[in-house]
Amino acid sequence: MTHPIPRRHVLPLFAAALLAAHGLGQAQTPNFPQPGKPVRIVVPFPPGSGSDVNARIVAKQLQDLLGGHPVIIDNKPGAGTFIGAQEVARAPADGHTLLYTIVITHTQNPHLYSKLPYDPFKDFTPLTQVMKSATVLIANPSAPFSTVKELVTYAKANPGKLNFASYSAGSTSHLNGELLMMRTGIQMVHVPYKGTADASRALVAGDVQLYFDGTSSAVQLIKAGRAKGLGTATPKRVPVLPDLPTIAEAGVPGIDIVGWQGLFAPGHMDPALAARLAGLLQKAVTSPDMLKAIEQQGNEPSGVSGAEFAAIVKSDYERWGEVIRSAKIKLD
Repeated sequence: MTHPIPRRHVLPLFAAALLAAHGLGQAQTPNFPQPGKPVRIVVPFPPGSGSDVNARIVAKQLQDLLGGHPVIIDNKPGAGTFIGAQEVARAPADGHTLLYTIVITHTQNPHLYSKLPYDPFKDFTPLTQVMKSATVLIANPSAPFSTVKELVTYAKANPGKLNFASYSAGSTSHLNGELLMMRTGIQMVHVPYKGTADASRALVAGDVQLYFDGTSSAVQLIKAGRAKGLGTATPKRVPVLPDLPTIAEAGVPGIDIVGWQGLFAPGHMDPALAARLAGLLQKAVTSPDMLKAIEQQGNEPSGVSGAEFAAIVKSDYERWGEVIRSAKIKLD
């Protein structure tokens, strides 16, 4: 079954998250966790992926917080996170099925696809944001520019001659390239690849000149001299690249929508249960083990409340929607 994405459904997202964050109402929390029923965290990515690794750390921390009650990871990869998201959207809102996903599920897919097997707002209860991930604009070492300003000048003098890679059509790396063209008026050719490894290889080989890469990969390429950093698509500088300016500092504001990973429950959850889950997960995602993993990845820890996370989801939904509509991107 498919659902349209009417704007009126944005408000229930805030209501549910506000209740989750503040525990409004004094009704007794439903029986959770239920004996003999493990908590299942659905991850819409394959085992070994970045999201999977982080979700497993969260699962262990949550299991400890629940006194040893089993918390398991259920990988449901494929279809742009559709399969995993749909699984959780249709699950009972009893706290035993959660979704660990990234920014695309709730903020980009609704604009990229005419029909979704889930409603990103009414079918989910935001619980907490785990971490924020920066995107770094990198260039091939032989590119005839070393700053964002020089890039814009070159691109305007050579319209359509620059290629930029993405790890897939409609991905954050693709959309950031479109956003750069929107904000500067330059023309570039988008070249989609099948995954981050292929996109990175294409940049290093000189098949493309530019790529909006994830922090961890970008840092490795820059330090090895296989790419040069031009700027970060973030509101502030990235701690692991303190000398690299943001793209806004370089003179192009408005390219600062960070990626993230977060946890959701099914929609229409009992407010008391949502509040309890949100509190437990905030502790889990700010545990020393989780903070260490996030730091090693070059990302920024979060652990915000459900209400704050809901506001982030809504803002990113609106901002990515503007980019996707302007670039006329549809994937179906």
